[in-house]
Amino acid sequence: MAIAVTPPRGMRDFLPADKAVRERSLGIIRDSFRAHGFDEIETPVMEDSIRLHSGLGGDNEKLAFAVLKRGLSPADVAAAAEQDDLASLADLGLRFDLTVPLARFYATHRAALPAVFRSIQIAPVWRAERPQKGRYRQFMQCDIDIIGEAGPLAEIELITATAATLEKLGLTGCSIRINDRRILSALLAHWGVRSDLTERALIVIDKLDKIGVDGVATELGALGIDAPDLAALLTELGTGGWSLGDSAPEWLNPEAFADLTALRAALPGVDLAFDPTLVRGMGYYTGTIFEISHPDLAYSLGGGGRYDGMIGRFLGTDVPACGFSIGFERIVDLLQADAASAEHAVVLVYEKDADPARLVALKRDLVAGGLRVRLERRTKNLKALLDRAGEAGYGRFAFVTPDTQTAGDLDFKPLGA
Repeated sequence: MAIAVTPPRGMRDFLPADKAVRERSLGIIRDSFRAHGFDEIETPVMEDSIRLHSGLGGDNEKLAFAVLKRGLSPADVAAAAEQDDLASLADLGLRFDLTVPLARFYATHRAALPAVFRSIQIAPVWRAERPQKGRYRQFMQCDIDIIGEAGPLAEIELITATAATLEKLGLTGCSIRINDRRILSALLAHWGVRSDLTERALIVIDKLDKIGVDGVATELGALGIDAPDLAALLTELGTGGWSLGDSAPEWLNPEAFADLTALRAALPGVDLAFDPTLVRGMGYYTGTIFEISHPDLAYSLGGGGRYDGMIGRFLGTDVPACGFSIGFERIVDLLQADAASAEHAVVLVYEKDADPARLVALKRDLVAGGLRVRLERRTKNLKALLDRAGEAGYGRFAFVTPDTQTAGDLDFKPLGA
């Protein structure tokens, strides 16, 4: 029987051309974040299971891959299954995001870190998702976080750095939707939502872009929540509704809205849009929340917010924290190969009887001059050979002939010409 040679469901291989685009994009993101004063850290791919399931990760905790304890016997598994306690068989798990590991990292190394710590984490995470378009079981996250800054400077720095990074990646037309959890709490209180229905109500509101105003009102009604003014609310507080003045509804948290308005004033070069229905799924957010939107896409390209209560779960003392994550897998699909990089990647096509020492000497000289060089033996189907090289990110080629003695003798031509 043949053995399956495809990757596990929800995980992917990347061909050289795809890998080149990914690495170039990650390099731009990393360099841009560093230019804004953030420092990169690294955390293990696994964390203690008790930490991953401590209530910090919201619904993502249900998607964590568990790592079984070593030395388990069939009897151990049977006993755990009989007691409906399979979770006890695992003591570790693969990280499902980078925020929980960051909180643990800060608690571990706080004494060695500055009072206000600006971190970069760019690494893969794993979730037991149901694989579908745009959803994978292994994917990259690109996070920046500021820990120890309680004021709006944290949000301003994070949004500025993220907007600049999107620009460097060549993504145009992006805007950032912004809201505050305190405004959502005020809205739910205005509707008289019971505390036990809060999370379910927020999940319904978060579906607005998928099921529309009527759909949201219907689902809220099924929960016993009367929201007759939802359509009017969206009109009154819709995108760009920054100058409410005397028209602000009584229930609106004035302090939270004033904070958002101040943020907009502090970010004149960023397209900020107030969205009173923006929820963000993670339950650990305590204040400002934001998402990256693009007019041609129905999904966000990243997001984040303030999570002041998380680190206190490890330290016993609350520490203010705020973060922004770029959705790398969604963004990289919008990017193209770098033409400038291809120009500096060349292919030397040689005949089968070419002298290996001369080929390597030519290659060594070109590499020393800053080029990326691949040696390819000429085949009958030269076009197919060159097409593959172009797909791999090479931009020029030259034939190595018996008269080629030095790199200066090579006559480079553009691939595809």
